[in-house]
Amino acid sequence: MATGHTDPQRRARIVAATLDLIAEDGVAGVSHRKIAARAGVPLGSMTYHFSGIDELLGEAFRSFTDHIVALFDAHLAPPADRDEARAAVADLIHALSEGSQRDLVLTQELYTLAARRPAYRELTREWMARSRAHLEKHFDPGTARQLDALVEGLTLHRALSPAPHDRALTLEAVTRITATDRP
Repeated sequence: MATGHTDPQRRARIVAATLDLIAEDGVAGVSHRKIAARAGVPLGSMTYHFSGIDELLGEAFRSFTDHIVALFDAHLAPPADRDEARAAVADLIHALSEGSQRDLVLTQELYTLAARRPAYRELTREWMARSRAHLEKHFDPGTARQLDALVEGLTLHRALSPAPHDRALTLEAVTRITATDRP
């Protein structure tokens, strides 16, 4: 493996290690030292690649939101009509809630950080806008906003419930919200 400044993957490894540690220990549990150890890089690399922990957290959470927006794109790009779009939203909710526990934890960690710090609030606003842009391919902006909130809420409810509701109930909720949608 390349070392020093010739290691083109070092920055990406640091970002990935940061997300892993946040998922395991929460934002409060991360430090430059822990991240460097997890990424397998010298501690000095942290300040070479990032001006501080806030820049690193910002980039890590941007990387994470890119991943979630890609899931929105994967589910919402194919539908050809309104019924397919509704089914795709239901599938997305189930994919998110049945998927990675890591993603669920990272989402909540970002929301908690955003509740306290304006810079992260802006990052979550950007993320919501990007998610809604995918929903707006099939639904009007007001409906897309409601669906985005539904996706977040039902994902969390399903993921945390010992007996999550089934896909039929999810599809019914999506259908109700989109019933008065203006194409």
